[in-house]
Parts: sequence; C-alpha cells; structure tokens
Amino acid sequence: MKKKIFIACDTSKASVIKKIIKNSQSKKLNIGYKFGLEFFNSKNGRSFISKLGKNKMIWLDLKLFDIPNTVAYSIESLKDLKNIRYLTIHISGGLQMMRLAKKTARKINKKLKILGVTVLTSFSDSSLKKTGHTKSLKKIVSIQAKLAKTAGLDGIVCSGHEVKLINKICKKMDIFTPGIRLHGDKNQDQKRVINPKQAFTNGATGIVIGRSITRGSIKNNIQKLIKSLK
Repeated sequence: MKKKIFIACDTSKASVIKKIIKNSQSKKLNIGYKFGLEFFNSKNGRSFISKLGKNKMIWLDLKLFDIPNTVAYSIESLKDLKNIRYLTIHISGGLQMMRLAKKTARKINKKLKILGVTVLTSFSDSSLKKTGHTKSLKKIVSIQAKLAKTAGLDGIVCSGHEVKLINKICKKMDIFTPGIRLHGDKNQDQKRVINPKQAFTNGATGIVIGRSITRGSIKNNIQKLIKSLK
C-alpha cells in the first residue's frame, strides 16, 4: 500500500487549489489534500471542499480546541461534508473533549477519523518553555500521545522527530508528520523539520508537505518528492 502524502493547501484562493490538485497527480504516490482555516474560512472555501470527489483523500485541519460541547457542536456542523476523511483537534483540549469529539464524528460520518495534534512543529523546546511549560517538548508529546490513545483517537499529528517515541506508545494508531522539507528547502517558520524519507523511516503513516511542493513548479516538485523517497 502506498504511503499517504497530504499536500497542505495553504491559500484562500480556489484558483490556486485547482492548480495544486491538477499538477500534483501521480500514479506513483497516494496523494491527498489538507485544508486549514485559511481556505476553510475563505468566501467559497467550504463550498469548494464539499464539491471535491469522494475518491480524493481530504483532510480538514481545523485543530479544534475549546470546551467539549463547543468542539462537539463544531464537528456536528460539518455533517454535510461527507467527503472528509480526517479532522484535527488539539490534544490539549483534554480527555473529555477528545472522547466527545470522537463520539460526535462517528455519529455524523463513520468514515471520519479524528487526529490529535501534539506540539506544533513551529515550537522548539525553548519557545515552548516561554509559554509556561516546564516539561521538555518530548515529555509533553509523550503525555499527549498517551492521553490521545486513552481517548480512542484514530491518529496523532507530530513532528518527525517524535514519531519513533509515539510509535512505542500508540502502536496501532496512524501517525502523520507535518514540517516536511525537501533537500535544500528553507525551514521558514518551522522549527522541527524532517525530510520525507526520514519521516517514513521513523515510522510515520503519512506526511504533510506544503511549500516544498506548492512553491515553484508543482510538477517538478512532485518528481523531486518521488526521487527523495527512493
């Protein structure tokens, strides 16, 4: 089975999304598309996503984080989007929130999988401590992974640097890795980056790659990605 690769569609323009989808097709890769708040909140974002074919892997990356009932109602409001396969919530929302999120997701769409987000890849140990955390980044991710497993979530979102650690805790859960960069690409606002091959070697189920694909020639970048996985 081909490893899952999600292209981060970080734009508010539908015309750009159409270009990304058109130019990223490949028989050698199992490609899906991840939509975050930028596109989902745009004028025609939700409508555009709803019209994408069910044959495409769609990830709605809303990173929901609120009190349990608010998150549950937010998920329930997505019941018309039957083509969504993955939805993210923040593990920091707590056990009750995660359990209710999973329960609500199953009620509106049995195929919808809930992924728990650990520490964002834009954080380093030092920047995380500035927010008031006293434990190390890896320790926090470890605690979060155990909590997500207890809540019965379908998968975890973490940087490639924590994949091996999480695999030991969540052996039967999907692990998706953002912060992916092709060789020679700049880290930009990401702190904990990794290349595609290393992410899969570490045990990731799938990866999320954005600017390394969407900036410049998408077709050429897809070929670079294919070569990097060999």
